[in-house]
Amino acid sequence: MKIGQLGKRAARALPVLMMMGLLSGPAMAHCDSMDGPVVADAQRALAGRDMEPVLKWIRTEDEPEIRRVFAMALTVRGESATARNVADLYFFETLVRIHRAGEGEGFVGLRPVGSVEPAIAAADRALADGNIEVLADRIAASVRQGTVHRFSEARELRPTAEQSAAQGRRYVAAYVQLTHFVQTADRLAAHGASHQHPAN
Repeated sequence: MKIGQLGKRAARALPVLMMMGLLSGPAMAHCDSMDGPVVADAQRALAGRDMEPVLKWIRTEDEPEIRRVFAMALTVRGESATARNVADLYFFETLVRIHRAGEGEGFVGLRPVGSVEPAIAAADRALADGNIEVLADRIAASVRQGTVHRFSEARELRPTAEQSAAQGRRYVAAYVQLTHFVQTADRLAAHGASHQHPAN
């Protein structure tokens, strides 16, 4: 597969590629951030006293617990500013914890505003404004850059791979990096993520 084709296909796998750390440093969580979409919908739900905005984030069987916590938060948050903050935070944390559990993921607490991975935030913006071009170009360029870098390293080491065991190992390490990178990117682009929220 040509590098340009790989970039186009991998652009469709933006969130997963970023989460797996293929294009940047360690990926930050998305839904467990205070400025992530789950908390944003939770804030809307509390402001409107309507649970509907958050139901999409949880499984059907988890609704009773969320409804209970939501009702409690609405009752408590009117007592004082402190009570409101505590009730809101408890609702946010419960909602995100149950959402994450529904995906088979753990939860260690809400992350502060600004902790959403920039590429994930860009994906959210693209969905909001309907413009995919900037996002797709950014990810395609990142995949291409990662592929070219790994290819260059492997190509440079290939001619001396048979001169000694040490040089051979250096080449094999670079070769493995290249092949694993392109294989993972290609599979993600073709088949999507395994990290999926149940539809029920």
